Amino acid sequence: MAIFTDMAKLLNLQAFKDFFRSGQIGGIILLVCVAISLFIANSSHANAFSAFLATDFGFTFGSQSYAFTVSAWINDALMAVFFLLVGLEIKREMIEGELSSVKKASLPVVAALGGMLVPAFIYFVFNKGQSTASGWGIPMATDIAFALAIISMLGKSVPTSLKVFLAALAIVDDLGAILVIAIFYTNEVHFDYLLMAGGVIALLLVFNLFNIKALYFYLIPGVFLWYFIHHSGIHATIAGVLLALTIPTNSTNIESPLEKLEHLLNGPVNYFIMPIFALANTNITFQKEMIGGLASPLGLGIIIGLFAGKTLGVTLFSWLAVKLKLGSLPSRSGWKHIIGLGMLAGIGFTMSIFISLLSFDDQLYVTEAKFAILCASVISGLAGFMFLKSIRKKQAAVKA
Repeated sequence: MAIFTDMAKLLNLQAFKDFFRSGQIGGIILLVCVAISLFIANSSHANAFSAFLATDFGFTFGSQSYAFTVSAWINDALMAVFFLLVGLEIKREMIEGELSSVKKASLPVVAALGGMLVPAFIYFVFNKGQSTASGWGIPMATDIAFALAIISMLGKSVPTSLKVFLAALAIVDDLGAILVIAIFYTNEVHFDYLLMAGGVIALLLVFNLFNIKALYFYLIPGVFLWYFIHHSGIHATIAGVLLALTIPTNSTNIESPLEKLEHLLNGPVNYFIMPIFALANTNITFQKEMIGGLASPLGLGIIIGLFAGKTLGVTLFSWLAVKLKLGSLPSRSGWKHIIGLGMLAGIGFTMSIFISLLSFDDQLYVTEAKFAILCASVISGLAGFMFLKSIRKKQAAVKA
């Protein structure tokens, strides 16, 4: 069963080109912001930066306050736009891309499932009965921007089909992370706000049903949807995904409202929102005790979960899918490529840090989790890059 037989057609889609290009450059910008954040956190400006993130920003209208901390605006509002883009990508792939049929979606979906379940199980084993047990969702995530940036640096060392496979896998992975956040990291639900959010979604679906294509008919109600979801107790970023699912699209070559919005958001999300998130949330002040924390159940669960768990989960479940004839390997790819891709999937960074913020109230656990995520992502990225690079060199040596 050939999943990637129509690869040329897929690569001609402008949406995928924009997505891959922005992910590649965005990953580099993200890396720079991580370095800047770490520098600030370990300099004399650390306290001033933390105070700035804790500063209230907003306005009061009547008796209602709309002021949130700078950190909350970043994590709840800006990241909702990030999740809007993720939702658009998921819907587009389901309508016209690598998730548009059972035949196409089988392998990346099964591989992503393994890449979520095995890391979560490893974390659970290390943290069962511990106060850090709630962080099991942390090693489930893959940072699509970093992963695509690294695989793009390999150039012709890896087949194009493998890059598309990684993109599809990471998108399914993001969908899994969204469901985990919505179901397991929601503490208290206020049904009055949830009902109002449902009313907004119903209105958006009516617009979709009547084929209304003007984006402002969706984006303006989307602001109210975000507000109602935020106050309902469900994390506000879920509003971005719900909004994305109501944006009209099609399977033709004519640009749809969804594709138009996706093109508009690719740049701001990859060049501004994700770097700002990294700048605000990677501010780890290094202390010698943190090295010991890597050997704690929390640290081991994250590092082994992301690096070994992702590699094992993606590879094992891909093997099972092929053996059960649910799918076939990407064209010109072998099992060594899948192992290397599994390593790259261990770059959890953005989504993993985001889930760690939702997992713990204790700031010490959050800091230790961030440090472990950083270490695991560096290990996974370097190992995946060198492993995939070595395959090309061995193939060249054999031909010589």
